Amino acid sequence: MILRQFLHTGPVGISYLFGCGGKAAGAVVDPVGDIQFYLRAAEETGMRIRFVIDTHIHADHPSAGRRLAEASGAAYVLSSTAEVAFPFHPAPDGEVLSLGNVAATVMHTPGHTPEHVCLLVSDGTRADEPWFVFTGHTLMVGDLGRTELAASAEEGARAMFASVQRLKRLPDYVEVLPGAFSGSICGRRLSGKPSSTIGFERRHNPAFRMDDESEFVSTMLRDVPRSPVDAARVRAVNAGLSGAL
Repeated sequence: MILRQFLHTGPVGISYLFGCGGKAAGAVVDPVGDIQFYLRAAEETGMRIRFVIDTHIHADHPSAGRRLAEASGAAYVLSSTAEVAFPFHPAPDGEVLSLGNVAATVMHTPGHTPEHVCLLVSDGTRADEPWFVFTGHTLMVGDLGRTELAASAEEGARAMFASVQRLKRLPDYVEVLPGAFSGSICGRRLSGKPSSTIGFERRHNPAFRMDDESEFVSTMLRDVPRSPVDAARVRAVNAGLSGAL
């Protein structure tokens, strides 16, 4: 297994390169900015990028996903529920993206946006059990993602509650690799630590540990952070529904 985590500050976010070094098969999750950065990282780790995956259609920054997929010859992956105006690899819930000895299982986790997905990753050279999960803006360290960027806040919160129940069923030891950290406006009380585990978040993340749906929805509707600048247009651009920013 090869895993590289890249922390960004303008905007605040996290992207990843991961895959199987032995089979030279890699993927990039939630890329932003200069695509040469990811192409160089793949070359340095000896991997060919086979998939470029956006966990959701972003509203706070332009995605580099499609540009990177085109430049690397990779498939551009979004949830099969995504509504976009360009060709892409539509990943249904439960699809396994194979990267040599590494497997990433797609989990539909709507809430932050309707098309949000997480990726549950295992390394067959070590164990059949999942090792870590890319959680995008669904589960972050210390909080969950906001829910009103692509739906009503209440509708998004109810979808988020169901998605959280899926993540709660994962073993405590599974590592959480989120799409943002403190400073991002996609969450309220985000930690500056850019990784965690399901078990730690289950114990110490107030929103994640809630079991009552009504209480959860009420909590998610309070203290919503300010919206990203021009959020609707940024999301439309990333969906191919509007011209470039």
